[in-house]
Amino acid sequence: MKRKAAKAARRSRAPAPIAMLTDFGYRDHYVGVMKGVIASIAPDAQIIDLTHGVPAQSLAAGAIALRQSWRFFPADTIFLAVIDPGVGTARRAIALETRAGARFVGPDNGVLWPAADEAGLAGAVELTNPRYRLKEVSATFHGRDLFAPAAAYLWRGVKLSTFGPAIAVDALIRPPAPPPASATADRLSGEIVYVDGYGNLVSNIDRASYEAFAARFRGYSLWVTIGKGTRIYPHKAYGEAAPGAALATFGGFGTLEVAVRDGNAAERFAAKPGTPVTVRAARRSTDGRQ
Repeated sequence: MKRKAAKAARRSRAPAPIAMLTDFGYRDHYVGVMKGVIASIAPDAQIIDLTHGVPAQSLAAGAIALRQSWRFFPADTIFLAVIDPGVGTARRAIALETRAGARFVGPDNGVLWPAADEAGLAGAVELTNPRYRLKEVSATFHGRDLFAPAAAYLWRGVKLSTFGPAIAVDALIRPPAPPPASATADRLSGEIVYVDGYGNLVSNIDRASYEAFAARFRGYSLWVTIGKGTRIYPHKAYGEAAPGAALATFGGFGTLEVAVRDGNAAERFAAKPGTPVTVRAARRSTDGRQ
């Protein structure tokens, strides 16, 4: 009886959505055409726009956005991610399934890997079956001709193995990744990995690394430097800083960010992905000042 009840519960559950992430922007019709293809194949599918504002051809930014987002969606969501500077070349078109339930469709260029790896990669195939693509496949718009149809058919219940031959998980392309934050005797070093639309500078320094470093300097104040800039002090929230002041804080995804209250930190510090970030400690004076 319990098994029958579980099956009935699964049948009654609404299908998970298709979530789209691209670098196509919001000016052109490319995203709309992809949605039209999906609607032609799976008219009942709910489509969620994760973002189409990934900087053009930035695999690193797309991979970060996807990795930070997938776990906030229903378990069986299909993530259709198209940042594809190698479109039309020998790079593979792939679909992935994970132990967490999420599925991923897109190019095999590293953009899918961090999210799928975090979700527990369980299988990968190359999208070669002509039945699950448009009749004519251009050399420049695989988002429309390959990936959108594959996501739609996957949503309809077509098994992953039907789309093409299996790929060894170890053979999938990984994106170039910055080294993890590192601590020495007097500093915690990282770098900027992402710049959001507000100009906030997102680093690869996670909260655990920061707190472990801070624990070594009880009675000290921590401060942050971008490149060779001035001291930037931590705040719990943007609103704690004075208007126009720089601050360091932990963003919603648990990594250290540098921001400017009511301003743009990327412009203020001429910073971009790869710019060094350093956390240091300064002894407090007896009256609490640095």
